Amino acid sequence: MSLKIIVLAKQVPDTRNVGPDAMTTEGTVNRAALPAIFNPEDMNALEQALRLKDEFPGSTVHLLTMGPARATDVIREGLYRGADGGYLLSDRAFAGADTLATSYALATAIRKIGMPDIVIGGRQAIDGDTAQVGPQVAQKLGLNQVTYVTSIDSLKEGRITLTRHIDGGVERVEAPLPLLLTVNGDAAPCRPRNAKLLMKYKRATAPMERTENMPYAGEYEKKPYLTVTQWTVADIDGDYEQCGLSGSPTKVKAVQNISFKAKESKRLTAADADVEGLIKELLADNIIG
Repeated sequence: MSLKIIVLAKQVPDTRNVGPDAMTTEGTVNRAALPAIFNPEDMNALEQALRLKDEFPGSTVHLLTMGPARATDVIREGLYRGADGGYLLSDRAFAGADTLATSYALATAIRKIGMPDIVIGGRQAIDGDTAQVGPQVAQKLGLNQVTYVTSIDSLKEGRITLTRHIDGGVERVEAPLPLLLTVNGDAAPCRPRNAKLLMKYKRATAPMERTENMPYAGEYEKKPYLTVTQWTVADIDGDYEQCGLSGSPTKVKAVQNISFKAKESKRLTAADADVEGLIKELLADNIIG
């Protein structure tokens, strides 16, 4: 049995480096002001997809992402680790999308690619933390879905067995293919880059990244695997009214920068009296106990 797998991946701003210019006046993320990284839980999802590819010879793994030209970095990172290709949705009409518009674009692109056996993505992106895109894509495609997955335990006879996190513990679930999975950050971390694949795909680009004076421009005709598929709204036969800001009912009312400052500080020694006094104070203020 071979599988067709699509990994939903997103390039996100590194929220560990948020500054005062991290948001625009319109209430959207100012992505130019922050370093861009591969969304962490999407990396966990990629690893689960690659494990299935290893287990079932002939399977293919393709990444699907939406963003500007630099979002191709996400696809390259997937290629370096064993993915077979990728699709970049890039068009000004996609800009400013909330989860509803994003899921519409991704679902429409998946229909153009052809329905896979498994769609897999991270639980949520660190620039939104909504955990909505995966389930919305599943709903738009009419797919079964399993969320909060921590491991794929087995797959046979068209049915997959999974372990998922729930409040207070874990749950084992069996579901039929095709389906969509979202993966938690406590799933297995993604494997490192493969040196041979890094050398093979280091010049993989989307057409919009290329310039006339590139010293290795001639390679793209000889090596078609270096061309990342790039689609606009028109290419996926999308409805412009459902993409980007036009298709986003979510509106940000206000953006505030909040700083936490300590009102006072105390210096304590390791003496028993100091420790005992601190505990009594915390108990009296109902901070502990």
